[in-house]
Amino acid sequence: MSGQRAGARSYFAVQAVAGAAWWLMVFTVPWVREATLGGLDPVVVAVLDVPLFVIASAVAATGLRVAAVVGAGWTVLVAVGLAGYATVTGEAGWGVVAMVPAAAGSVLAACVLVLGRVPTSWLVRGPFAFHPAPSRPGRARNVLTTFAQIVVFWGVCLVVLPLVIAALEERWQLTPALPPVATSLVSGAGAVLLVLASALGIWSAVTMSTLGDGTPLPMASTNRLVIAGPYRWVRNPMAIAGIAQGVAVGLVLSSWLVVVYALAGSLVWNYAIRPFEEADLEERFGAAFDRYRSAVRCWLPRVPRAAREP
Repeated sequence: MSGQRAGARSYFAVQAVAGAAWWLMVFTVPWVREATLGGLDPVVVAVLDVPLFVIASAVAATGLRVAAVVGAGWTVLVAVGLAGYATVTGEAGWGVVAMVPAAAGSVLAACVLVLGRVPTSWLVRGPFAFHPAPSRPGRARNVLTTFAQIVVFWGVCLVVLPLVIAALEERWQLTPALPPVATSLVSGAGAVLLVLASALGIWSAVTMSTLGDGTPLPMASTNRLVIAGPYRWVRNPMAIAGIAQGVAVGLVLSSWLVVVYALAGSLVWNYAIRPFEEADLEERFGAAFDRYRSAVRCWLPRVPRAAREP
């Protein structure tokens, strides 16, 4: 606990220094001012941002909780406001890119200082809590349910959100100017990766729904531990497929922000969701899951032991 609080204080200290350095460049380097603030008056913005962001972060670095809450709240407000301004005007896109991760980091650090932890358990409550699916005879219904989940999940996470992000990237003037040949190569590589990753995702989902008496989603999870198919090689093939799909869509759209979105999602899943999923599996399947976890890696595929034996 003390280590986490020390890390949160260190984060706010770094943020205070980075904020002060940024404001110094805003007033001395014209292209930094234009790229991050657009047409906004830097003096007016500084009157509010220096005390509420820079100074509040510096005070939060001492462990004062009120300062952490003020700094985090202001950072989120600035990120949202700057995103709206950039969307309307097409200016200050790089300011949004800087403030969004700052807002996320400030909120996480403030949670650690105020609550003593990051409340990741909030992500797996209500309809997202882990519950086994009703056990049903036959496999058809679970397979149909799984494919319905795939349509919804892929439609939102791999179509709607990436298109919105790519549109914002273009509006905020953040799209890299690549030669047409390079754009075609990147898009082609993305298309190939998307097909391969989607095939892995479907293989994993079908294996889960046909052998596990349930679906891949936590609110209707399997009733049996599945260690066949791609799960013999790696514990989380669907997560790997989803991350690769997100990166692939970013390449197809030539959007680096979509690639960042996919990688950020992988961090959220690995550090916020996966611990609860594995705790649920350990509680329900006990020693069988412990043996499986010891034999099969989480992210890096490994040849199953039986396949390696002479």
